[in-house]
Amino acid sequence: MADRAAVEKILDQAAAEGRSSLTAPEGRAVCEAYGIPTPAERLAATADEAVAHARDIGLPVVLKIVSPDILHKTEAGGVLVGLKDTDAVKAGFETIVENAKAYNADARILGVQVQQMLTEGQEVIIGSVTDPTFGKIVAFGLGGVLVEVLKDVTFRLAPTTTEEALSMIDGIQAAEILRGVRGSDPVDRAALAAVITGLGQLVADFPQLSEVDLNPVLATPSGATAVDVRILVDADAANEPFRFTQEEILASMNRIMKPASVAVIGASAEAGKIGNSVMKNLVNGGYAGEIHPINPKAAEILDRKAYASITDVPGDVDVAVFAIPAKFVPAALEEVGRKGVAGAILIPSGFGETGNIELQDEVVAIARKHGVRILGPNIYGYYYTPESLSATFCTPYDVKGGVALSSQSGGIGMAILGFSRSAKMGVSSIVGVGNKADIDEDDLLTFFEQDDNTQLVAMHLEDLKDGRSFAETAKRVSKRKPVVVLKAGRTSQGAKAASSHTGALAGDDKVYDDILRQSGVIRAPGLNDMLEYARGIPLLPTPKGENVVIITGAGGSGVLLSDACVDNGLDLMEIPPDLDTAFRKFIPPFGAAGNPVDITGGEPPSTYRNTIALGLEDDRIHALILGYWHTIVTPPMVFAELVSEVVGEYRAKGIHKPVVASLSGDVEVEEASDYLYDHGVVAYPYTTEKPVAVLGAKYRWARAAGLL
Repeated sequence: MADRAAVEKILDQAAAEGRSSLTAPEGRAVCEAYGIPTPAERLAATADEAVAHARDIGLPVVLKIVSPDILHKTEAGGVLVGLKDTDAVKAGFETIVENAKAYNADARILGVQVQQMLTEGQEVIIGSVTDPTFGKIVAFGLGGVLVEVLKDVTFRLAPTTTEEALSMIDGIQAAEILRGVRGSDPVDRAALAAVITGLGQLVADFPQLSEVDLNPVLATPSGATAVDVRILVDADAANEPFRFTQEEILASMNRIMKPASVAVIGASAEAGKIGNSVMKNLVNGGYAGEIHPINPKAAEILDRKAYASITDVPGDVDVAVFAIPAKFVPAALEEVGRKGVAGAILIPSGFGETGNIELQDEVVAIARKHGVRILGPNIYGYYYTPESLSATFCTPYDVKGGVALSSQSGGIGMAILGFSRSAKMGVSSIVGVGNKADIDEDDLLTFFEQDDNTQLVAMHLEDLKDGRSFAETAKRVSKRKPVVVLKAGRTSQGAKAASSHTGALAGDDKVYDDILRQSGVIRAPGLNDMLEYARGIPLLPTPKGENVVIITGAGGSGVLLSDACVDNGLDLMEIPPDLDTAFRKFIPPFGAAGNPVDITGGEPPSTYRNTIALGLEDDRIHALILGYWHTIVTPPMVFAELVSEVVGEYRAKGIHKPVVASLSGDVEVEEASDYLYDHGVVAYPYTTEKPVAVLGAKYRWARAAGLL
């Protein structure tokens, strides 16, 4: 059990003295209070005391300066290692003190730490920082000088479970070193995991600990010991963002997404104006609720009575769409608040994105005062197709389906709209979040989680306003519905300024990558990938196991498809002898069973049909990847129709397995691919990578959701 009282006493003392860091002995005491082993050590005030402590601890020893004013001891010449006799200890004490005074003449020197020198073990780094997006996170990686160069490190939200801690240890690229290589013994993974979980609990219990650096931690076959401890304290690190409850979010979002009435502030009868486009989309898009144009200079707009103010509208209004210049928004929002509107959709720009943070803060304050939720500002609006709602100045969209999409960028939003239309992808919603002054991805996920019209959520984002809240919500949602994220800015932007190794390591996209994966999110590498995942994942049945089999009419495609499987974390099944024999009954002698199953290019449609049927019928096979090569014997549309038929036959029997296809050939394969997609088989022309990537995304979700 953790000794919280001991830590509180130390932190109270540091706070009373106005210190932003703990001394090494204090750091050791904090670690010991949370079950994190440290080497034997004692504090010496004189050289003679240092000698006596060294004798008691046992030589050799390490000497370290102890000063609240010297954070980086090595830079100050305040660390000496490998002192093997008492004369060296005595001289070392005096040297360290002199170095410290030369480094900082005003530094308060509390003494010298005499520490047991550990000579064996694999160096690792375990630490925690306060991330601006995710709050408290823990990090694990190999220690030593290369850790910041290679950045072979993993991150998780704090606190962590033992299972998550073990996944961190196994998640670094050099994990094999910890398992034992070239005859060396494996390290004690359970002991390492205990240090990770202990540190995670410590920073969760005491959020004012802004950074904790255990570097190095020496891992051996029998334990793990934190050799050096650096702890920074900052009261601001305990601050958390404002959060609505789940019930409050749903109460507002249900009214916003399913409004009974919508007001357009700045509605216009003049073509080409945003207020006119919003009105036309609401009216022509088929929205059946009440539409109230707000314009003090008009009596009627698009055959609807216009009002000078939203407060003049009779009855309740659920949503107000703003199509007025930014400077007029605060006054209009006050009226919206007095009306009891649930959601203000702020289309206009001119807020935080242009540097006008003050105006954006003002409208948020007004909204908070009245209990209004803000979507935007600086957005294209939003769509919710079950209600035929197109609250946007862009083109309407009416192909209903189970995919909900959002974007932080208007341009990306239009790409989403265009792709959806071109691919005939049914959507439940498309939402622009813009500056995210209020409503963000967490609010959207909370709504889509309970929305029966949504089966998958795909989100483009440049940042997360409250990453911890998003991660926790996504973890809950992804157990039931796939969540796909395209995070822009995934290339390293350099380590942020930090006073610890852990802080430096946490400065790039790896934090997002690890924590999104921890939350069960499917991360898309690019925009087209996100859209293809959104389109394809709902079509694929959830696999019941990991065994994937490739059936191909071209050996070259088989090789590329195999590579794609490796790239996407898919397991090619090792074909057992009886199944090998069964496949060979249908393929020519010069073909190849094994995996891929190469039926060769000159085979008739029956060969494709029989081998695919066998793959669907055998319970040991869990997913099929088809590689088609355009031939006269089996033309593209013949292939597409037979695949659709055989897959349909087995689905009618209750056998549902994911099937994807790669088609190579002349332009006819485009039509064949479209036909297959329309009949529930994810298929693409001219690429071996894309169908496998969609299948891999489905597998990643199924694993994270615990369905395999």
